[in-house]
Amino acid sequence: QVQLVESGGGLVQAGGSLRLSCAASGRTWSTYATGWFRQAPGKKREAVSCTRLADGSTSFADSVKGRFAISSDNNKNAVYLQMDSLQAEDTAVYYCAAGVTVYCPHIVEVGTTREFKYWGQGTQVTVSS
Repeated sequence: QVQLVESGGGLVQAGGSLRLSCAASGRTWSTYATGWFRQAPGKKREAVSCTRLADGSTSFADSVKGRFAISSDNNKNAVYLQMDSLQAEDTAVYYCAAGVTVYCPHIVEVGTTREFKYWGQGTQVTVSS
């Protein structure tokens, strides 16, 4: 069983930065893949990034490439999403998710969520233009 808690959301002006954190419980955290997803009002949930914690390999959605970055601390069971050059279109609730059998390039390409068994409660990110 894994429990995920996101934090770090808030209100920021366009061009600004935020860092989201995803803290996890569970002894086998490093065997998981983690994903960051976001959902804006009236839109379906979309994949932002996906990371295999075992080797740190990460895939990003085209919409955030070059602006978002991932880091992780397996000793703290945490994953961080650094978001720079934020735009109004980035406004959404951001969710952290974890799963075992995950192929990250596929996740960010098609945005599928069924591979992720565990989800956090979400954190709101609002970018004002």
